Amino acid sequence: MTGLSEAEVAGYHKDGVLVPDYRLPGHRLSELRETLDRVLAENPGVRPEQLVSIHIEGRNSEGVRGSEAFLELARDPALLDRVAQLIGGDIILWGCHLFCKPAGDGMEVPWHQDGHYWPIRPLATCTLWLALDDSTVENGCLRVIPGCHREQRLYDHLTDEREGLALTRRIDSEVFDQADALDVELEAGQMSMHDVYMIHGSNPNHSTERRAGVAIRYMPATSHFDREMYRPGTANGFLVDFANRPLWLLRGVDRSGKNDFTIGHRAAV
Repeated sequence: MTGLSEAEVAGYHKDGVLVPDYRLPGHRLSELRETLDRVLAENPGVRPEQLVSIHIEGRNSEGVRGSEAFLELARDPALLDRVAQLIGGDIILWGCHLFCKPAGDGMEVPWHQDGHYWPIRPLATCTLWLALDDSTVENGCLRVIPGCHREQRLYDHLTDEREGLALTRRIDSEVFDQADALDVELEAGQMSMHDVYMIHGSNPNHSTERRAGVAIRYMPATSHFDREMYRPGTANGFLVDFANRPLWLLRGVDRSGKNDFTIGHRAAV
């Protein structure tokens, strides 16, 4: 099987989250873990939970030094085949965020919805979260509220100024029941996929084991990445620059006819 089963596709649409029957080949996982160690060393001034646009080689407009190895991962046909089954065959890569929670002091990610932050209309994205380390309850794995995406509703978010947070905004806890939370535990090389309306977060890492993973953001090319919706800034707790964020049309055509695939790309040398 080279893609998702019918049951997996149905489960994704029902729950808004899926752990596919897939595992990254061992040699590729080893290579990515080596790349992870290198980019962590090259970004000493950036919290390892906040390494945005990590797929851009060299220093990007958001102050992070990344690696094209993560861009190659995002282009992997095995991943794209599965994404296409969930959002359609016209696929745009618009983001790639490395989340690394160090052992002992890994930051909490408060409950939130990704779509609250993103300049995409109509709002649509499948996030593929690939574990580079084992991701467990003890070291702060992803937590989700299954089924909350079905209404396709964005809830109000509050400013949260507590120390030790990877994001400075959170959803009002009164709009959902934390007792419904599902811990998405993954072994290194496994991945999860979740919907843009999913309420999710993760606990801090007070364990002795690091937790690292990369979130790859894919949107259908029927949507528009509106660069004028949000100005560059640090309102989320770290620098985000959507105005200069490069897009890659990985499959199909730009159905919206509005997306720019030249901004943010460096000229070939």
